Amino acid sequence: MPSMPRPDAVTVPDSVQAFLTGTALVAAFTTMRPDGTPHVAPVRFTWDSDAQLARVMTVRSSRKARNLLATPGAPVALCQVDGFRWVTLEGTGTVVTDPERVALGARLYAKRYWSAPPTPSDRVVIEIAVDRVLSLNA
Repeated sequence: MPSMPRPDAVTVPDSVQAFLTGTALVAAFTTMRPDGTPHVAPVRFTWDSDAQLARVMTVRSSRKARNLLATPGAPVALCQVDGFRWVTLEGTGTVVTDPERVALGARLYAKRYWSAPPTPSDRVVIEIAVDRVLSLNA
């Protein structure tokens, strides 16, 4: 099921698009714990420019998923770095359990990273609705 761009769509230059979809790098994913402190974890992710969504495969019991379940729609940041080039995607994060959307996340992950993600029974996808893109040298 394709997503329609949101009315508040962000502009993503071609060079940034290439950086987010090219080399299969990892990123630092930041969520906020219920006590207000940041939780930063390295993650693999995919970028869907049409839907303006970044997706992170994880499990429901992970700290990042529990943070978002405690505060649905909370602000998050995903920062991919390669030397002196970086892109940060900011937006709101949502833990998604819908089997079709989790399967889509897994397919996109496998395409980018050349291997399927793990398949634990509590697998979910975190969808990040991006509303700001920051970058340097990308």
